[in-house]
Amino acid sequence: MRRVFREDHNMFREQARRFIEREIVPNLHEWETVGIVPKAVWLKAGEMGLLCSTVPEEYGGAGGDFGHSAVMIEELARANATAVGFTTHSEIVAPYLVAYGSEEQKHKWLPKMVSGEMIGVIAMSEPGIGSDLRSMRTVLRQEGDEYVVSGQKTFITNGGNADLVVTATKLDPAGKDLTLVCVEADRTGFSKGRLLDKIGLKGQDTAELFFDDVRVPVSNRLGEENRGFKYLTHQLAWERLIIALRAAQSIETLLEETITYTRERKVFGNTVFDFQNTRFKLAEVKANATMLRVFVDDCLEKVMAGELTADVAAMAKLLGSEMQGKMLDELLQLHGGYGFMSEYKIGRAWVDARVARIYGGTSEIMKEIISRNL
Repeated sequence: MRRVFREDHNMFREQARRFIEREIVPNLHEWETVGIVPKAVWLKAGEMGLLCSTVPEEYGGAGGDFGHSAVMIEELARANATAVGFTTHSEIVAPYLVAYGSEEQKHKWLPKMVSGEMIGVIAMSEPGIGSDLRSMRTVLRQEGDEYVVSGQKTFITNGGNADLVVTATKLDPAGKDLTLVCVEADRTGFSKGRLLDKIGLKGQDTAELFFDDVRVPVSNRLGEENRGFKYLTHQLAWERLIIALRAAQSIETLLEETITYTRERKVFGNTVFDFQNTRFKLAEVKANATMLRVFVDDCLEKVMAGELTADVAAMAKLLGSEMQGKMLDELLQLHGGYGFMSEYKIGRAWVDARVARIYGGTSEIMKEIISRNL
């Protein structure tokens, strides 16, 4: 039992695990083949109360906290189902609307996001700009009581399924200030590009999005003009902890599966586990996993108390993602040739984990953030 979780969190975990094992795990291979998760699955998750758990009850949510969020994040990671884009929708887009949306926006969009009827995405990344959000080229201009959005976004999680796009734009193309505006997918001029062919997370519908003079009412602006960068950075601590939570759970799950595998697999008349090298490798992974878990749970306690700082979140993201890559590589090696087969979870998890050192801010950006407080 982990001290950070209450009994209601543990009950929610049982519910989430049952749903994932029943509705997601048997279909992962098919979704990885087609590159997208059917919207019907989102509706089932919404019906079970598994989406947007922190949304207040007045907007259709369960009024949960970050503990409930962490449970869902971990259970998806346990099943190596992080390609299912519930987390971006529930733990990134919905909190933006709760924090910065008007009452009209919250009542209009949040209930549909909770039910799974509307899938939310956040569109920040653009071709060629990397982590430098202030250099983005998507522009916003006002014409009467409307905004006109023009530009292009890429690497957008849930882009193929997107119904509501929280879009980062600039009112001044030459400036650095950002403004967030919500664009519904049925707006004239909005279009979705191809689903991007990635080396991992193949079941996730990552796409390009295009804005060809898309008109939206001024009331679709999220928060105040030119405050978007502040909003984005304020939410990034939690978003980076999400990646650390996934990493910690992934390492623990794959460690247990590798222990089982090495106890059963025989070579030269002995189990793989019988060899001292195997036990020492597993011991090293166990020690690192335990250390990471203690740190990540401490960060989770801090975020639940509103005390998680940007530099500590960057440390969690940096250490978690780097450790996940190294530890899963060690565990894959202990599977021998079978570790390279996609039918084994370790192989798929190893490939999927690579992006953790890139998205949410690269490892190099995390080091820059940490170094500012040295």
